[in-house]
Amino acid sequence: MSPRSSDNAPAPDVYVSLLWVSLAALLTGIVFLVMALSAYDWKLSP
Repeated sequence: MSPRSSDNAPAPDVYVSLLWVSLAALLTGIVFLVMALSAYDWKLSP
């Protein structure tokens, strides 16, 4: 039997790291898209 203070949460693996990389890539792409559209006087509508 394991002690009560042991943590049974799984450790993050390579797939969790790939999820963070893909999220960073999406956000970077959105930022560059907004920068490119602003060159054409594109504005965010409220």
